[in-house]
Amino acid sequence: MDLRVVQAVISNPIIAKPESDHLTPLLDTIKTPYDLRQLPASDLKQVADELRAETISAVSVTGGHLGAGLGVVELTVALHYVFSTPDDRLIWDVGHQAYPHKILTGRRDRIRTLRQGGGLSGFTKRDESIYDPFGTAHSSTSISAGLGMAVARDLDKKHNNVIAVIGDGAMSAGMAYEAMNNAGAMHSRLIVILNDNDMSIAPPTGAMSAYLARLVSGNTYRGFREAAKQLAKKLPKFFYDKAKRAEEYARGFWTGGTLFEELGFYYVGPVDGHNLDHLLPVLENIRDSGTGPILLHVVTQKGKGYAPAEASADKYHGVTTFDVVTGTQAKPKANAPSYTNIFAKSLIAEAGHDPKIVAITAAMPTGTGLDRFGEIYPARTFDVGIAEQHAVTFAAGLATEGYKPFCAIYSTFLQRGYDQVVHDVALQNLPVRFALDRAGLVGADGPTHAGAYDVAYLGCLPNMVVMAASDEAELMHMVATAAAYDDGPIALRFPRGEGVGIDVPERGTVLEIGKGRIVRQGHQVTLLSFGTRLAETLKAAEELARFGLSATVADARFAKPLDKDLVDHLAASHDLLITIEEGSIGGFGSYVLHHLSESGALDGALKVRTMVLPDIFIDHDKPERMYALAGLDARAIVTKVMEALGRQGELTAISA
Repeated sequence: MDLRVVQAVISNPIIAKPESDHLTPLLDTIKTPYDLRQLPASDLKQVADELRAETISAVSVTGGHLGAGLGVVELTVALHYVFSTPDDRLIWDVGHQAYPHKILTGRRDRIRTLRQGGGLSGFTKRDESIYDPFGTAHSSTSISAGLGMAVARDLDKKHNNVIAVIGDGAMSAGMAYEAMNNAGAMHSRLIVILNDNDMSIAPPTGAMSAYLARLVSGNTYRGFREAAKQLAKKLPKFFYDKAKRAEEYARGFWTGGTLFEELGFYYVGPVDGHNLDHLLPVLENIRDSGTGPILLHVVTQKGKGYAPAEASADKYHGVTTFDVVTGTQAKPKANAPSYTNIFAKSLIAEAGHDPKIVAITAAMPTGTGLDRFGEIYPARTFDVGIAEQHAVTFAAGLATEGYKPFCAIYSTFLQRGYDQVVHDVALQNLPVRFALDRAGLVGADGPTHAGAYDVAYLGCLPNMVVMAASDEAELMHMVATAAAYDDGPIALRFPRGEGVGIDVPERGTVLEIGKGRIVRQGHQVTLLSFGTRLAETLKAAEELARFGLSATVADARFAKPLDKDLVDHLAASHDLLITIEEGSIGGFGSYVLHHLSESGALDGALKVRTMVLPDIFIDHDKPERMYALAGLDARAIVTKVMEALGRQGELTAISA
C-alpha cells in the first residue's frame, strides 16, 4: 500500500490513521469477490478504505476518470459482498465508475496499465473479464441491457440477480426511461441502483432515512403490502384505487421515488452510499425479495475520501497523472493549443458579430469547449444533459426561428441522435451546424469514443455539407463558414488533441462551399487529404522526394459537396491518386471513387487508392501508435504509393 496515498486521503480518518489488527492489508488477500465474501462484514470498511487508496494510487500513475470511481467505493464493496458475482450480473453504466470494480475482480495486478496500450480498458469490457457482463462507455444503456439479461434468465428458468448501476446524469437520457417503462410493464425481477452523486434527487436524512429504506425493502413490509392489496381488491374499485394511491403517496412522502413507482418500479431509498451499515441490510433485503423490478436510490459524493477531488468543481472527472499528496495534475507540454480550444475561440469570435448564434452541448461543456463560450454568452449556451436526440431536434427548432445553432457533440455521441439528424434536420433542410469534436482516433478512450463513422453517416444524407479541418487555421475558417451558411445543415469535424502549431487569425474567413486547395505542387503522384492527416501527408511527400517521386498534396476541405473540378484536375495530371482520411470506408475516398467512376477517369491509365481506417475496432493506445496500426501515418502513405507503383522493393531505404 502506498503510504503517500494513505496520508493524502485526509478526509477519511480510517485511512489517515489506520487502526487494524490485520498484519497484511485486507485488499492483498482479495483476488476475486469470492475472497471478499469470506470476510466478516466488520472488515468491509477497512477493505473500502484500502480500495479507495489503491484507486487513487493507480490513477495517479495512469490518469483517467477518478471522481466517479471514488464515489462508489463502498457501493462496489457492498455489491460484490452481498451478490454472487459473476453469476449475479453487475452492470456499471458508462464505466467511468468501474475502476474499484476492476481492482476487486482479479485485475488489480494490471490496474496500472489502465488506458495504456495493451492494458486494461477505461470502461467495462466483456472480453476483459467474466465480471464485466456488458461493455459500457456511452451512458444510459445499463437498464436496457439488464432487462435483456433478466428476461433471458427467466426464459432459462434460472434465479440469478441482475443489477444495473446507473448514475443520476445518465438518467437524463430518454433511453433509461424507455427501459424502465418496459421493465415496469414486464414485471421481470431487475435491480436498478440509482447512484445520485450530483443532482441530489433527494437527500438521505440519516438514521430515519436508513431505517425507512430497510423497512420498506424487507419482506415483512412487502408481504403486508401485498396482503393489503389483495384485501383491497375485494373492495369496490373506487375504494381500491383510493387505498392504493394513499399507500403510494404516504411512502412517497417519506422516501421520494413517486416517478419510479409510476414507471412500475418498487422504490427504496434514499440511502447513504458511503455507510456500509446502512447499505448492507438494504441490499440483502433487495437480494432476497421476490419478483418485480426494484430501484434503490443511493446518495454518494464524487471524489469521496480524497480532499483534492472533493474540492474540485468537476470532482476530478477526468485527470492526467497527478501527485497524490497535493493533487496537482501533470500539465501537458506547452505546444500548440488544442483543436477544442481553437473551436471555442472561433465560435466566440463569430458570436460577437452575430447575436443569432447559440451553442448546444449534451452534458459535455468542457469537452467541447462550450464552457468558455458559456462564460461569455451564458444566455446563448444550452447544456441539455446526456440527451443527444433531444439536442439535435432542439437545435432544429431553434433553426426554424432564424437562430444559428451550433450543436457541439463528439462524433461518436452524435451517432445516438442519428434519426433526428436525418428526419428533423436534413429532411427539412434546416441550417443546424454540427461541430464534431473527437473525429478520428482518440487515444486512451479507445474504440467506444473513436469518431470513425461520421463522414460516412452524414455524407449519405441529402442537403448535408461535410467539412474537415486540416489544421487550426482551417478550423477557424470552417467555423466562420458554418456561421455564414444558411442553406441547410452543415458539419465540421476536428480531432482530439493539439493542433500542428501554426498561427491562427483572430477570426476565420468564410470558405467557398465545396472547394479544396492545393498545398504542395508536384506532377507524378497526388495525395488528396481530408482532415488532419494532412501533416502526415506532407511528411510523406517529403519522403517520396527521396525516391525521385514528385508529389502534389491537396487538402480537400469538403467531402460533400466534393470539389469535382479539383479531383478532375488531379486525376488528369498525375499517374497515381491516393486519398487519405481518418474515417471509415464509405467516406471521403468512396465519394472520390464514385465521381471518378462516373466521369470515366478510371477507364484510362490512372491508378487510384484509398486510405481509410481499417475495418476493425482499434483498442486504446497513444494516438500516434493507433494511426501507425491503422496504416495512416507518413510511413504507411509512402508504402502505399510505392506498392501502387510496383516499387515496394525500394522501401528498405525508408528510415525507421
